[in-house]
Amino acid sequence: MRTRKPSFFHNQGWLKMVKTGLDRILSEEEFLSKLKGKRVGLLVNPTSVTSGLKHAIDALQTAGVNVVRLFGPEHGVRGEAQDMEAVDENFDPVTGLPTVSLYGHTYESLKPTPSDLDGIDLVLADIQDIGARYYTYVYSIGLMMEACGEVGIEVWVLDRPNPIGGEVVEGNVVMPECKSFVGMQPLAVRHGMSAGELAHFFNRFTTWKCELKVVEMRGWKRSMWFDETGLPWVMPSPNMPTLDTAIVYPGQCLLEGTNASEGRGTTRPFELFGAPYVNAVELGKELRVLDLPGVAFREVSFRPKFQKFGNQTCAGLQMHVTNRDSFRSLSASMAILGAFWKLYAPEFAWREEAYEFVQDRLAIDLLLGDMVLRKGIEDGHDCVELANATGAGRQEFDARRAECLIYT
Repeated sequence: MRTRKPSFFHNQGWLKMVKTGLDRILSEEEFLSKLKGKRVGLLVNPTSVTSGLKHAIDALQTAGVNVVRLFGPEHGVRGEAQDMEAVDENFDPVTGLPTVSLYGHTYESLKPTPSDLDGIDLVLADIQDIGARYYTYVYSIGLMMEACGEVGIEVWVLDRPNPIGGEVVEGNVVMPECKSFVGMQPLAVRHGMSAGELAHFFNRFTTWKCELKVVEMRGWKRSMWFDETGLPWVMPSPNMPTLDTAIVYPGQCLLEGTNASEGRGTTRPFELFGAPYVNAVELGKELRVLDLPGVAFREVSFRPKFQKFGNQTCAGLQMHVTNRDSFRSLSASMAILGAFWKLYAPEFAWREEAYEFVQDRLAIDLLLGDMVLRKGIEDGHDCVELANATGAGRQEFDARRAECLIYT
């Protein structure tokens, strides 16, 4: 007689499955009874799935929920658009449901209008965040909260794990002059919060206020990495293929603010980095002498298939995280920026094109959140020290964050 091997959907045999907010509302009558008779809008993307990989749209409709409209963040409801690519959605191609894009051609498109919300009684927001303040999905949730608050619609945020854990906090907070869609609120770079905790933060300390309910997870501990939750990894965006990518992203996203490649257009985005003007051996030597914790660098050549240096050969390095608990992405990537500036300026330069709807600020300033940090790199200051100098506003963020933590 054949014995059935444990499958992924049986918790991989050794992991205790974390129960997401979505799985809770589908399995607990307390929630389903409150949804019955409501006209529901969904803010969703490809990560909005059950632990069995059924999409929230289908699962909720099967459960009898009257889904009347979909809202899609950056990359779209189905996630096919690349970064900073305007999404034009009117109907979902799978279900035929009317769809509103919250990432169009203008800054104003990021927030739903009253007419977008017309005929809706309640909005469910269910999107997997990454744990870094540049990742725009949490701002889409916040702007949805603000829009719904203005017209008296309740919002439920269906919580999911922070994939890089909820204990470590890294970096400074965004200064007002550097506010943008990659930093709309004064959050630390690596904020150490779940989307539900951030929703409480927005509702309590910002203008993004509404009648809010966070459907909390069950079984999540702050010390967990995503691969310890028992949940399936679904790419949150086209260039976030693995948990390895998410681990390096809080620092490596800074390379978007430069003319060096952050590895987009390759199969290891954000782990690979370089440019045609780089000497890989020289760059590796410059970084290894710093003896950064939890990371090793390997010389590589790569050829992006799109975006920066598309179809051109770049020399550079691959970042290999050897100890994810001691690794600090922001410190490592600030060191990388410092090495590029020291070795390759003026060929290495800051991006000057418009970035996330902002034209009058350098992209690197928007990402760093404080122009002092960019000037420190240019002046040759110790970049690891710059990364660890939390600056104005971090103490206030830490205190506010502590008030909003759910899972302690």
